[in-house]
Amino acid sequence: SWLTRNRFKNDKGIYWIRIPVWKTGKGLQKINEVDICYERGWKDKLIKGLTMAYKNAPYFSEIIQIWKDVLEREPKKLLELNLSLIKYVVDYLSIDTKIVLLSELGISAKEPTLSIEICKKLNADSFLAQKSAKKHLSSELFEKENIRLIFFNPNACIYPQLWGEFICNLSVFDLLFNCGPKSAEIIKEKV
Repeated sequence: SWLTRNRFKNDKGIYWIRIPVWKTGKGLQKINEVDICYERGWKDKLIKGLTMAYKNAPYFSEIIQIWKDVLEREPKKLLELNLSLIKYVVDYLSIDTKIVLLSELGISAKEPTLSIEICKKLNADSFLAQKSAKKHLSSELFEKENIRLIFFNPNACIYPQLWGEFICNLSVFDLLFNCGPKSAEIIKEKV
């Protein structure tokens, strides 16, 4: 799933980084219950892979340090790891926002009403979703609750990359390695 992996770019094109998690005997888990498996020595391999891919990127030194700092703490849960990386990105890009976890909202609904319940809990009158989510969301249910459902197609965010032709839809860290603090401006141009 996208919770345990993401796309990066190296000299061969797209490559995936995966965080190993414990699955056997766990059944269907909530995101905040997924444990990271540290038995396979993957942290050094991950850092080595990022280093090989981005050592020539203009902002390699400062961005690789983010990964090293997060991995050094060995978060027990996948949520802790992902949230730490998200918070670093938000801070690095000077994004002023409050991060709210679903587990903090006390909502037990599932789609097609989950998104509506989140909006109600947060007093939101609009819900923004990618067009690809249209099949999972009911316009009628949103309308019934007086919540505007807005669909958008994300624009490709083109920026200088290493290794030849531009590849879109990579991890935000590809952008950060290549563009550093200018990443915020590049993103704002496309939003």
